[in-house]
This record gives sequence, structure tokens and C-alpha cells, in this order.
Amino acid sequence: MKLPSFLWHPASPKRIEIIDALRGLSILLMVIHHALYDAVYFLGAPSWLFSNPVFDPLQKFFAGLFIFLSGVSCRFSHSNLKRGIITFLAGWVVSLATYLVDNPAWFGILHLLGLSAVLVGAAEQKFPKLLHGKRSQKRDVARALVILISTILFVFMWSRVYDASYNFKGFAWLGFVYPGYYSSDWFPLLPWFFVFTAGAAAGGFVVERRLPKKFYTAKIPFFAAVGRNTLAVYILHQPVLYGITMLVKLFLQ
Repeated sequence: MKLPSFLWHPASPKRIEIIDALRGLSILLMVIHHALYDAVYFLGAPSWLFSNPVFDPLQKFFAGLFIFLSGVSCRFSHSNLKRGIITFLAGWVVSLATYLVDNPAWFGILHLLGLSAVLVGAAEQKFPKLLHGKRSQKRDVARALVILISTILFVFMWSRVYDASYNFKGFAWLGFVYPGYYSSDWFPLLPWFFVFTAGAAAGGFVVERRLPKKFYTAKIPFFAAVGRNTLAVYILHQPVLYGITMLVKLFLQ
């Protein structure tokens, strides 16, 4: 059975394999992270297996790398609005599936990537000359400023907003959670949107072939194949991991 084009992307000489490979590595580590979570949550494995001083910062780093590269990749998209809507809806499919197994993910990484792509797509339509056109010093300065401002805002929001508790509800998707809030996969717009925008700005330099030649010619086939199809991998790995976990639990009983 052939999957739809928005789910499955074959190899193409137009793609930059190292970007796909880094995306592939990041999402495979995310799959391992979710597998360890399932082992702790459903099988009663020791909690340190999932959360410890080594895995916690690595998980955030590779999640951030994946979001940054998704921002870079949006510079190659024909329609970020369409791409964002599809990804956002896929996030709600995951939310529904995780809710049915009593482990809901209310605003996970797919929600974040989808909404971020929609916002960037709207900016593209509003300011086309700033984001597209011939190479110029003015555009380079604008991109550098976006990267710098995004970095500052990310650090500020991470230190002041992310993971803090507030006395109002309904804004967890933005980053404001209330005491007792729970989501098995939570990537709020603040601060993670600024990682995406930094990637989108950096992607302009990538599109214009401004990086060293090796960046565009490096070949890492396996990870690149995974990275080309991260949406399919993300959607499919959840039910597969859950099915395997339930089989192991049945065997252990």
C-alpha cells in the first residue's frame, strides 16, 4: 500500500541529506525516549530508566534539534500553511489515541510544529520580500537578527515561563500550566516556537547554499530515510510501542 505523499517522501537529489539524517537521528532518539516511558508507565520499570540526570538534558537537546531542523526545512516547503495544518491535525490524532489509553498528550511536538509552520506561513504571506527574493545584505542582517532575538526570547521564556505553575487554566498550549496539569508529551509554544523561528531564519542561508560544500554532499542513507518521513514515523511508532508494551505486560502476568 502506497502512503500519501505528505506522509512518505522518497529520496530525491533536491533534498539535503544531512538535514534529513539529523532529523532522523533526533526522532529515533525520541522513539527510544517514548519506549522507556512506556516501560516505566505501563510495565512498572524503575523511574530512573526514563528520567535521570543524563537522559533529561539529552532529551531536551535532541527535541530542540528536531524543532530547529523542522524550522530549517520549512524554507523548502511549497506551502507552510498546508504543511502546518496537516501536522497540527496529526497531533490531535495522537492526542485522541493517547487519551483512549488513559495517557493523554494534549499539546505535543506535532501540535507545536504544526502551529509554528502555520504562523511562519502567515508571515511569509505578510512579508514576502523579507523572506524571499534575491540574496542581499539587508536580508542577511534580518535573518541574523531573527536568530539572535529568537535565542534571547527562548532563554527568557525557558527561565521565566516554562514548567512554572499559574492559577489559571486554558493556556497550557502557550506554556502556562496550572497545578496538577498533566500531558505525556508537552511542547508549548513558549518557549519552543522561538527554536522553530531560529531554524526558519537559518534555513534561508541553507537554501542559498551558503554552507560548506560537504554539508550538501554528505550521505547518511539510513538516518536520512527516517528523517524524510518523520511524520509517518511519529504517528506510527506510538501504537506500535503501545502494542509491544501490552504484549510484554501480558507475558509478564
